[in-house]
Amino acid sequence: MTDALRPMPRQRLYEQVLDRLRQYVTEGGLRAGDRLPPERDLAQRLGVSRASVKQAIVVLEVQGLVEARHGGGTYLVRDSLDVEPVERLVERRRRLPDVLEAREALETKLAELAAERRTDEDLAALRSALAHMADEIEAGGHGVEGDRLFHAAVTAAAHSALLAEFMRSISEQIAESRTESLRQPGRPHRSLAQHQAILDAVAAGEPRRAAAAMRRHVRTVAKVRLLDWDPEAER
Repeated sequence: MTDALRPMPRQRLYEQVLDRLRQYVTEGGLRAGDRLPPERDLAQRLGVSRASVKQAIVVLEVQGLVEARHGGGTYLVRDSLDVEPVERLVERRRRLPDVLEAREALETKLAELAAERRTDEDLAALRSALAHMADEIEAGGHGVEGDRLFHAAVTAAAHSALLAEFMRSISEQIAESRTESLRQPGRPHRSLAQHQAILDAVAAGEPRRAAAAMRRHVRTVAKVRLLDWDPEAER
């Protein structure tokens, strides 16, 4: 039986606010670093509640498109507001805790094994990945590819075929969690430092220290704005 005539979802008011803000930025030629009008002004001009405006701003924060400075207004991080569909955000928010739980379980053990089994070639790959991430960050990026290379190098250094297969089976979800984490303000540099701590422990051949360093890192990855967001708060 077709579901083409199922009830249409009702667009949340803050989603309409997002559409208007995107138009405002585009038509006004705003660029990264420019400030959006205060929430009170936006609410008055759009004829909506401040709660709706606040929810829209939170969605933009979650996606790394704006930075809300305490007591200092909201500023664009990019030159446009290419907002991801809210329903996609809601779905990612739903599955993210399970992904992070699996990452902690798997990657902590992988780091422990890497400290026991790593070869000179493995250490070279880890150092290369770390340098790649540092270069990306220095160039103004988030270090996403370097982060991917580093965790892949830890997995390879563990020399565990089955654990590597488990990691491959959730690679898409891990990529989502990586992007979500690295777009948090200040996170790329912090992740780089944590990667260095993991590498130091692996290079020193200290399994417990390597596992602890990886556990700290993955728990930092789990601290993302998305998990603090309540998509139904406006209601």
